Amino acid sequence: MLPHQLNPAIEPQFEAVNDYIINHLHSGVPLVEKIGHYIVESGGKRIRPLLVLLAANAAGYKGEHHVPLAALIEFIHTATLLHDDVVDNSELRRGNDTANAKWGNAPSVLVGDFLYSRSFQIMVEISKLEIMAVISNATTIIAEGEVMQLLNARNPDTTEDAYMQVILGKTAMLFEAATEAGAILADASKEEQEALRLYGRHIGIAFQIIDDVMDYLSTAEEMGKNVGDDLAEGKATLPLIHAMQHGNDEQRTLIRQAIRKGGLEDLQPIMDIVHATGSIDYSRNTAYAEADKAIKALDALPDSSFKQTMIQLADLAVKRSS
Repeated sequence: MLPHQLNPAIEPQFEAVNDYIINHLHSGVPLVEKIGHYIVESGGKRIRPLLVLLAANAAGYKGEHHVPLAALIEFIHTATLLHDDVVDNSELRRGNDTANAKWGNAPSVLVGDFLYSRSFQIMVEISKLEIMAVISNATTIIAEGEVMQLLNARNPDTTEDAYMQVILGKTAMLFEAATEAGAILADASKEEQEALRLYGRHIGIAFQIIDDVMDYLSTAEEMGKNVGDDLAEGKATLPLIHAMQHGNDEQRTLIRQAIRKGGLEDLQPIMDIVHATGSIDYSRNTAYAEADKAIKALDALPDSSFKQTMIQLADLAVKRSS
């Protein structure tokens, strides 16, 4: 079952978001439209726009602006994917060639810029200053998180705190903005806004940790990307950080060297080390703890089918295999 199918009341709203996205990809420049359609139709689960819908409904929203709000969140996310794939020289995403692999780096970056711009056009149409503040702040922090990740690349001395700071910026911030903006749109109380903001933050952190775990577990078909991409790019993610802390000198040295040089020559022995040191279990348990924090934050909301779906979604985020 896909995430948006967890709640029948959400399905028609989710389809409306999909329609809105397609209708707002129009451009007078054919290549912009072509790349835009390619990336947004490439099979993503659209968790972030779903969170907008769920948060707004859980806070009692009865209007229609949650549909464009969800769409603009997905445009921002898609823009970051286009830029990330260029920075990381990625060739595969969601089981398909990346846009930069098909059309080159320059068009991918520029279409990412187009999607950012389109998202801000939609934001102006919604005309809620507090939402503009939340989302503009989020995009700034996302950019800082990406730069921080770039600075940490090929650095085996990256700490767990530094890693958490990166994923808070580059991933969790947009989850947080999605749920907080949904709450603001619904004119929720400050307590409910804060609850939904925290829910988004913690589920976003959990989601990214599981992504990083799967890089040492899954096949390319399951992941929709090349297995070992993080190691190839010299990223010290949580499984590697923990393995370096708990491995013996030989294991630690091998991981440090692999992070410094990048590449996949040592992928299999490093996967063995990550398992042998309990680093997969540690990382999963860290993600589970974040999901529990997300669920706990929802205590401030009244009971509803939407709240229950958000609880289910937090569980799904840490138990998925792709």
